[in-house]
Amino acid sequence: MTTQTTDGQDRPQGPQGPRDRSQDRSPRIGQPPENRREFLVKLVWVGMWLAFLGDPLADLLKGAHSTTGTVLGAIGLTVFVLAYVGLVLRQTGRRMGRRLAYGCTALLPVFAVALSVSMGHDWLVLFVYVSVAFGAVLPLNRVRPAIIASTAAMVLVGLTLGTSPQYWLVIPSLLGGFSMIGVRELVRTAQELRQARAQVAHLAANEERLRLARDLHDLLGHSLSLITLKSELAGRMLPDRPDQAADQVADIEKVSRQALVDVREAVTGYRRPRLAAELAGAKAALTAAGIAADVPTEGPRLSEPRETALAWTLREAVTNVIRHSAARRCAIHVTRRETLDGPVVELTVEDDGSGGSGAAHGNGLSGLTERLAAVGGTLETGAARGGGYLLVARVPVGSVGSAA
Repeated sequence: MTTQTTDGQDRPQGPQGPRDRSQDRSPRIGQPPENRREFLVKLVWVGMWLAFLGDPLADLLKGAHSTTGTVLGAIGLTVFVLAYVGLVLRQTGRRMGRRLAYGCTALLPVFAVALSVSMGHDWLVLFVYVSVAFGAVLPLNRVRPAIIASTAAMVLVGLTLGTSPQYWLVIPSLLGGFSMIGVRELVRTAQELRQARAQVAHLAANEERLRLARDLHDLLGHSLSLITLKSELAGRMLPDRPDQAADQVADIEKVSRQALVDVREAVTGYRRPRLAAELAGAKAALTAAGIAADVPTEGPRLSEPRETALAWTLREAVTNVIRHSAARRCAIHVTRRETLDGPVVELTVEDDGSGGSGAAHGNGLSGLTERLAAVGGTLETGAARGGGYLLVARVPVGSVGSAA
């Protein structure tokens, strides 16, 4: 089934569709990057913390060491940074092998001690990255002692050098390591939340199938049993009592027609759009189209015909915003208002695009006007106050569950 938009073009029902992942510009926590852009964003996020390596780099550049020492220090620092970045990126979802991860984790403190002892106190900052790597990789039952041990090793190496051990690094070392534990817990919680949401969606689908099966059983079980019984009875009557058999056949026809009516009514109820579902679909569709959406999660309770009319209106309005407005923002509001004619529920869809003045209706909006009028509602369209397009639909509240 299709509806028509303001330009008279047919479109499939509903704005909902598969979400365009390319429109989602934020890298997802706890999941591997799906494209190069997401990988670069996460790499930049990890790399920005490498700014604290300014002291070791400055020490290499000022020429305080021999050429051999400078070259070996640069190589050691490069290996240290690559191992650290690989370990932290591991926590974004694209995990390296366990042996490789633990090997890099064991390598970092060795390089931190060796470089600090051989190059000087400016390199003690490497122990901060060791603590962060421990917090990112080690099991939770071992990570806290490892972070404390890394910080203690930094202090001991500083004292061994016979210069200022830079005690101010103790706080970043402890804070960085324990903060990474919090990040790991956040990643784990996000993953469990995604799994729970998928499970809820699966259970909801199963519940809907069970409800459909139960309703069909209630609708057709008695009718089909009665049809079977009367068919057998008519078959036994045919040789000797054709008149009575004809009566049974007439009853079978009545029962089957009523069963058909019941099934059609049930299917109509399943296919009826609901306002809460349309609101959720509108937000998903607008977000997928790159339009900032301000959409409520639910609206006031209405009788079925009035709710259906508002749901169709919202569906058509959102589709027009996506297809024709070139808008960057769309706000949807569903409110209950008191008027001189009684309480009404008002649906407003406002965008900042170029939707037109609303002086003329296309086939889609004309059909919505007729649908709203059938339940005592009205439809108004026009230019929004600050520019853009505004659609306002109102339906009387009435009593929940009343017929149109």
